[in-house]
Amino acid sequence: MNHQPERLYLYPVWIRIWHMTNAILCLTLIITGLSIQFATPGTVIKFKTAVSVHNIAGILLSLSYAAFFIGNLLTTNGAYYVIPVKGFLDRLLKQFRYYTVGLFKKEDAPFPVSEENKFNPLQQSTYVVLMYAMVPFVILSGWGLLYPEITVKSFVGYSGLDLTDLFHIIAGFTISIIMCVHIYFCTIGKSPWSNFKSMLNGYHESH
Repeated sequence: MNHQPERLYLYPVWIRIWHMTNAILCLTLIITGLSIQFATPGTVIKFKTAVSVHNIAGILLSLSYAAFFIGNLLTTNGAYYVIPVKGFLDRLLKQFRYYTVGLFKKEDAPFPVSEENKFNPLQQSTYVVLMYAMVPFVILSGWGLLYPEITVKSFVGYSGLDLTDLFHIIAGFTISIIMCVHIYFCTIGKSPWSNFKSMLNGYHESH
């Protein structure tokens, strides 16, 4: 039996604006961050330019994150980031099996998208760690590098500034990897482009 795709309005205007702004800023930070980290005389983006753009994008990302955090406090969107503890591991394993086996066997998703559950368990746990731990960490460490005087001078014998730089780089690379995986999983939908279209019209389409 053929099923007509169900359209759910899951992405209000503020979420779409934030998401697209965040994506542009993250890509800018990744490109300029790599340019800073691996700067050579022949680098396309000059070191000073990369540093300036990186700093500006970082400040804008801080403002963008503040909007996201406040938006989640004031709207129902925050409920999607609350993980039910009971049965959490079982749900996680079911979703992992679907991504590694069931998806390629054309099985139905164990946790279809609904108005109550916008994210599946793996998405939800990843986004919670990303948005409430990794992103704040990379922002705070970035401010520490922008204003070195606010960082601790030393920690267990190591330079506080060097440790801040190291942790900022590790967090940045981790977020970059998660972003690449996120883009790939966005192609898994009704069509390879349907999830991307959702960020334009606000509607999620599923079978």
